[in-house]
Order: sequence, then C-alpha cells, then structure tokens
Amino acid sequence: MKDNITNNYFDSRFKFDLGRKKVWDAIVDHLQPKFFNNIETVVELGCGYGDFINSVKAVNKIAVDINDCKDYLSSDVTFYKKNVIDLEFIKTNSVDLVFASNLVEHLVWEEIDKMIHEVRRILKKSSKLVLIQPNYRLCSSNYFDDYTHRTILSDVSLRDYLKSQGFRINYVNPRYLPFSMQGILPKTYFLTKLYLELNSPILGKQMLVVSENEN
Repeated sequence: MKDNITNNYFDSRFKFDLGRKKVWDAIVDHLQPKFFNNIETVVELGCGYGDFINSVKAVNKIAVDINDCKDYLSSDVTFYKKNVIDLEFIKTNSVDLVFASNLVEHLVWEEIDKMIHEVRRILKKSSKLVLIQPNYRLCSSNYFDDYTHRTILSDVSLRDYLKSQGFRINYVNPRYLPFSMQGILPKTYFLTKLYLELNSPILGKQMLVVSENEN
C-alpha cells in the first residue's frame, strides 16, 4: 500500500476479522489446484493480515507490505516491510507465483508500472501473476467509498494492461467475489466454497485475473 496510508486505514476500512481466514482458506483451496499447484516460491504483495499467504501451500513463502504485518503471519512466512514498487531484495527469476488482492487500485499508474516491472523481473518464465480486486465496471457506484482507491481498473483494462506489459492472460473472471467481506453474510469456509463452485454472477463485483510471465 502507499507510504502515506497509515495503520489508521486498518482501523477504519480493514479491521482484523477472524472470519476472514475461513473465507481465504476456501479461496486458496479453490484457486491453487486450478492455477498454481506445486509451486516452490510464492510472493504476496500487500499481504495485510496474511490470509492468503498463510493458507497457500508452497516451499518458500514471502510477504511484502508497507505496514508492519509480521505479527499476523505464520512462522513459515518471510516478511519484508517494504514498498511493493521496489522488490530488489528478491532475486531475479526466482519466483513461481506473485499474488495480490485489493492492492493495485490503491496505487497510481507510475507505481503500478514500477511494481509490474519488478514482478516480471522476479518471476520465472511462464510463472503466474494472480490478481483479485474490485471491478470498476461492476461497482462504480461504491468503488470510491474506499478513500484509498486511486486508480480505476476493470476486467477489460487490467487484462489489456497486463498484455501490454508482457503477460499472457490465462483466465479472467469479472465476477469472482463480492465487492466486500463486510456484508451481512456469515464468513464461513462452506459458504465461500459453495459460492465459488457455483460460479454465480450474483453479488460478484471483484475480478480474478490470472496471467503468465512471457519472459
């Protein structure tokens, strides 16, 4: 996340919630067999409370966030309190998967360009970049309810941008998840798993984009 976003954001928009782990366990169990099974090294950018990186199965797990998130991360996760636009501490061509959820929309285009350049550098050839985030095309009325959103992105614009940066698009789901986890539905593994397996467009306002480094 951006340097000028302090931990107050976590209090106002992104509070810790034990139920989020159940939801992310289901999301990872849905995604990993389909798109990034048998990976050695995974990097999560903007890891927040670590719900993805704690759940994903990999030999080496690296989490990056500008906020100090280490207390929320499992013991097998290596944490770097760094800006996601500079990943010089990660070796070139060493990573099998880069993942980010609800991150890119918080950056301006100059930052996005720098981050993607670094992502391409650290990814092995044909390795994956997986992004989940709000789809402006489907949630324009409340997209900027989050005061830290900076950049408008849709499933079309994000797909085309990644292609222009040297990624092959493997899969796009414009309606992968609801806009927010702060709704009235209970946060359970079973309900999340059922929702994902049904692949229903109902409530879906966050997109999933799976891409592959062509380097």
